Order: sequence, then C-alpha cells, then structure tokens
Amino acid sequence: MEKEVIVKWKIKETETERILNLLPTLVEQTRNEKGNLSYNIYQSAEDPNVLFLHERYVNADAAEEHKAASHYQETVALQIIPHLEVREVSVLKKLY
Repeated sequence: MEKEVIVKWKIKETETERILNLLPTLVEQTRNEKGNLSYNIYQSAEDPNVLFLHERYVNADAAEEHKAASHYQETVALQIIPHLEVREVSVLKKLY
C-alpha cells in the first residue's frame, strides 16, 4: 500500500536561503530512490520561510528507507531540521 506524506517546514528566517540552496540536490536524490513515486517541494506564496513537501512512496518500508538514506541523514537530519521553527508531518489516507 502506498504511503503519502505532507510535511510542513517553517524555516528560521536567517536560514531560509541556505536551506533553499540544499533542496535541488535533495529532490534529485530522493526522486532516484527505488521506492519513491514522487517528491515535490512547494513554497508558501504568503511566507517564503514556509515549505510544504509532498512525498509518495510505494509502501511504508520505502518511506522508512528514505529516512535512513545517507542523503536524508546528511541533509535533512543534520542541516535542515535543526534550523526549523516548525516541522509537522501528516500521513495521508486516500479517499478518492
């Protein structure tokens, strides 16, 4: 069963530009993961410090493999998460 996730990041204002520069490589590496179906990042039109990640994986195991991947650990865990004011993760259940 597919796993679909929406993540909201509110970046500390002083870190937004630096983090935005990390994203192209993160997106490319994540999209190349075996179990990834899609990985898109959106920026709020009202607040440039707020990002929304829309992630789809073939199953829950693939989503866990993503979090264990070296590029996730090196970029997200070490260089992004410590500089967030807010991090909200929502797992979705498709209705239609």
